[in-house]
Amino acid sequence: MKLPIQHFVTACMLTVAGMTAQSNAVGTWIPVTATAPGQSGGGLILLSDGSVLCKSYSGGTDGLGNIWNKLTPDIHGSYANGTWSSIAPMIDTRLYFSSQLLMDGRLYVAGGEYGTGLAKGEVYNPLTNTWTATPSPLGNVSDGNSELMPDGRVMQALVAGTLKGTSIYNPKTNTYVAGPTCKGIHNESAWMKLPDNSILFVDRLATASERYIPLRNAWYVDGVVPVALYDAYGYETGGAVLLPNGKAFFIGSTGKTALYTPTGTETKGTWAAGAVVPGSNGAPDAPMAMMSDGKVLHLASPIPTSANHFPTPTTFYEYDYLTNTHTQISAPTGGTSINDSCYVFTLLDLPDGNVLFAYQGSSQYYIYRPSGAPLAAGKPVISYYSQDGCGKYTLTGTKFNGISEGASYGDDWQMNTNYPIIRLSSGTNVYYARTYNWNSCGVSTGNMVTTTNFTIPASVPAGTYSMVVTANGIASDAISFDYTPTRSADLDGDNVVDSSDMSLALLDFGPCTNCSADIDMDNMVDSSDLSLVLLNEGACQ
Repeated sequence: MKLPIQHFVTACMLTVAGMTAQSNAVGTWIPVTATAPGQSGGGLILLSDGSVLCKSYSGGTDGLGNIWNKLTPDIHGSYANGTWSSIAPMIDTRLYFSSQLLMDGRLYVAGGEYGTGLAKGEVYNPLTNTWTATPSPLGNVSDGNSELMPDGRVMQALVAGTLKGTSIYNPKTNTYVAGPTCKGIHNESAWMKLPDNSILFVDRLATASERYIPLRNAWYVDGVVPVALYDAYGYETGGAVLLPNGKAFFIGSTGKTALYTPTGTETKGTWAAGAVVPGSNGAPDAPMAMMSDGKVLHLASPIPTSANHFPTPTTFYEYDYLTNTHTQISAPTGGTSINDSCYVFTLLDLPDGNVLFAYQGSSQYYIYRPSGAPLAAGKPVISYYSQDGCGKYTLTGTKFNGISEGASYGDDWQMNTNYPIIRLSSGTNVYYARTYNWNSCGVSTGNMVTTTNFTIPASVPAGTYSMVVTANGIASDAISFDYTPTRSADLDGDNVVDSSDMSLALLDFGPCTNCSADIDMDNMVDSSDLSLVLLNEGACQ
């Protein structure tokens, strides 16, 4: 069990005055120029409009926080030079909890090892900047795992009773139902998604693994892991990611690693030992991220002992799946390590191919730039886009979900980024669209057709843009996107363009300043606007 980290990191360690980028053979660390409004409380979430939510210790009365600070990239697309703001406070305070960005672009959170949200969930709507409570998840969640199922529901681990129970959250109905029971204990494990949409993890304090098969709605025993990943003291382990070669990579708190080769069917996969983490280090609750160049950035600390479940210091590594080797890199603060436990750090893949680094108790964030080129096999492919009369677009192509889920920590946070992010560029200016209603939340989807709806922010001026879609920071080839601001022809907001919308347009016929019936936004409701209503007649897609 981890304790809350509520401290000011020593100024000599995290000062950025006069600091230059710390380079090494594999990548580069740079500080985010502006410090956040509050100290990091661990969790990181990439919203589908390209902005990042960073859980803080601010808000609430128990010192654990219910405020998320928001990092928005600047006009040139730089997160390092981005600006900070804060969103509406959560209903409950939470530290170490489940989190998933839903397929409609809302944020789901549940539980909390500390705080008032132990047996509660809530959903954030970025369009209205509001939180809505869910019913009880049917038990305590604490620091439980979660995963998106193929239909967009959330498989939620319950940290109660036998530590094998689950519930399933339906975001469309805001309801939970009992989920299937795991074969072994899921508490403290790292869940990860495979290309067949099954969910894989290693049972706590065991070498048995199991998988959730969506078509069966059941957990099944899978292969035996050849090494022990859990330590015998805090029962901790590290994260897990799907590699570009199709194998799953797990890091244990023991310093051992394991590689799983899936069959692509319900048949058990096979396990093999991977390279041991150097320096007698392991990953007792430590973050990792598969980067845009295919390598894995990961953190480690000395292997736990009975006297110290979370030793210090934390060291930093890149794992190369092609050579099955770990290479130590510098710490973001300079030097070779940070004198703190590895569980207080979090990583997140950014849309620009870099990785965001958070340090609990600090308001200073850092960005890691991998040295390698973006992995060609992970590039999304855009086929075409279309526009309907309801003010939205649809983008169609393949590989919008990327190779893996991106970053991983284990049971304490989920910070997946295997969904489409749309970036528009004109000269040096960069804008992000908001994506939602993805048709897939899978990984390594191959030639399967993937789609997303998207809308353009009101701040984007008319013009011709270079458009790319990214997944886990890997961008597609660019296409040309001609944008002319318009309003929705669905004037009454019932998701159908019909005679009632035409009636509303006729009522405003004539000169009109900033009225909804002025669809082409020329300050006049005229035959052009009526034509747009007719052209878009029918249900909104």
